[in-house]
Amino acid sequence: MKEEFRVDEHLDDFRADAPVHDEIKNIAELPAGDRERLLRAGIDDEEKAAGTFVHADHNTVYCNANLKGVELMPISYALFKYDGLKDYCWKIIEKEKDPFTELAAKRSEGGYFIRAEKGAKVDYPVQACMYIETDALAQDVHNIVIAEEGSELNIISGCASGPNVRSGLHVGVSEMYVKKGATLSFTMVHDWAEEMSVRPRTVVVVEEGGRYISNYICLKPAKDLQMYPTVYLNGEDSVATFNTVLMAGPGSKMDTGSRVYLRGKGSRAEIVSRTVSTGGDIYARGHLIGEEAGVKAHLECNGLLLSNQGKIHAIPELEARHKDLEMSHEAAVGKINQEETEYLMARGLSETEAQSLIIKGFLSLDILGLPESLRKDVERTIEESTAAGAM
Repeated sequence: MKEEFRVDEHLDDFRADAPVHDEIKNIAELPAGDRERLLRAGIDDEEKAAGTFVHADHNTVYCNANLKGVELMPISYALFKYDGLKDYCWKIIEKEKDPFTELAAKRSEGGYFIRAEKGAKVDYPVQACMYIETDALAQDVHNIVIAEEGSELNIISGCASGPNVRSGLHVGVSEMYVKKGATLSFTMVHDWAEEMSVRPRTVVVVEEGGRYISNYICLKPAKDLQMYPTVYLNGEDSVATFNTVLMAGPGSKMDTGSRVYLRGKGSRAEIVSRTVSTGGDIYARGHLIGEEAGVKAHLECNGLLLSNQGKIHAIPELEARHKDLEMSHEAAVGKINQEETEYLMARGLSETEAQSLIIKGFLSLDILGLPESLRKDVERTIEESTAAGAM
């Protein structure tokens, strides 16, 4: 798979201007509707956090780092403080990669900088949210994350749109660096409006003994999602793990995947996706490239198709460039097992309740380590989506 995605957006269809949003001192200052959307995207001011960052349209409205060992600031301030972040900014993603990266590089409208200091063990997650409040807006952000040697960093990053937003474009460029022996866990939750086009562009570099864990959740019917994060396991015994949970409703298209280059001796990777279509189109991609001795990697794409109007296309790909490695893949697409449904109905559940319970088990949310409040909201979203789906 040489080319990831088509490029068919008319970028001029989206507005570039938006009202200026003032900074706030507390999340509680936001209107109730906005707070509710932030909660569904993983931002909870009642949860303990190492820091919280909220970016609305083109402005950072809230940024607060709470724990020693963690730096959190707008990318604009980090570029000023660290002399342009010359070793990290636009070093692993090309500005000319596609029209979306070009847009983000040209406009430089914001984003976050997160860094865990050397040896820091951060017990609580950093919360970050990119929020669109203006309808039909093109939001372009550039994020840089660094987990220094021996550190442990957990980020929950949400993307959401306001209650009055129906359409728009979100472009999020992220460069992440996992240094020797560090661990970076990155959970992304998308909660967009129905007519949103979403274009994340992420590249991660992992050094010796480093570990990168990616959890991605999108259960809302965004019109068009394209994402294909790439990880370079450059260090010996480095590790990458991807867990993806998708639900595509009628009218939505989700073209997603992950690519891992295993370049370090003994490096390991696992890509697991769980997808459900209640009428939308899903392309579940995965690409593993083994380039060194002792590499072990596995790719798994499983899907449930709940409507004849939907489509799931699983595209697993293995590429071996060394004789001394082990890589495998499996892919399966099917329907809800009728015997399981009948078994649960015999114990008092309705058909919808039984199918919802089966889908929640299939999506394996417990493996993501979500905060309790977010996990409950995700489960509620699954119930609402399956109840509305054609089953």
